[in-house]
Amino acid sequence: MTAIEQYLIDTYRASQHGDPMPPPPGRDDVAVVRAARSYQQFQAVLDGGEARHPWRAALRRMLTRPHPC
Repeated sequence: MTAIEQYLIDTYRASQHGDPMPPPPGRDDVAVVRAARSYQQFQAVLDGGEARHPWRAALRRMLTRPHPC
């Protein structure tokens, strides 16, 4: 059963019982990714490093590595 099918069943069941509707699948995905990123940055600070943005660090690595020509 897919997440959408389960959501539809839960929505139907909630409407029959008068319960509040469940949140749609995927609604909080972006918030979870942001929380994981900020937790990783927090852990870096606790370990004595800097809280850098992961995209900037990846871009810096790509630009500073010597490329074989």
